[in-house]
Amino acid sequence: MAVAGFGPKRERNRLAQFYAALSDRELQRLAGETESLTDEARAALALEMSRRNISTETAGEAEDSPPGGRAKLRDLLTIRQFRDLPEALLAKSVLDSAGIECFLGDDNLIRMDWLWSNLLGGIKLRVRQEDALEASRLLDGGVNPTSESSEK
Repeated sequence: MAVAGFGPKRERNRLAQFYAALSDRELQRLAGETESLTDEARAALALEMSRRNISTETAGEAEDSPPGGRAKLRDLLTIRQFRDLPEALLAKSVLDSAGIECFLGDDNLIRMDWLWSNLLGGIKLRVRQEDALEASRLLDGGVNPTSESSEK
């Protein structure tokens, strides 16, 4: 249970306002240090960089990352956290049906004992950085721009 006035949505909005006030160069510098950011901060940063059309390669992140699987794990962003498994599975199915690759984190632990959900911070819905903006729009009730244009 969240304390009144605090929560992921409020924090996401606060971070979005903060990142919107930063210059492109400051955003690029921050993108090079994503390991020091929280999941919410990483998601807000990715959304702002996507909004400004700043690629992560421009930020120098791709040059630092070693080739192999671990670099890909660093690119995943947690865009939502759910207390209950059915909500998480519903959100995952929305993204899967839109063709966005996504993963649930800590879902197996919470399946075994749902009381652990608060301790673990809930079930985490993770997507690639380049899909974060579109996935967030879909989950907020927006329309998928690619499917809208293909129907006309």
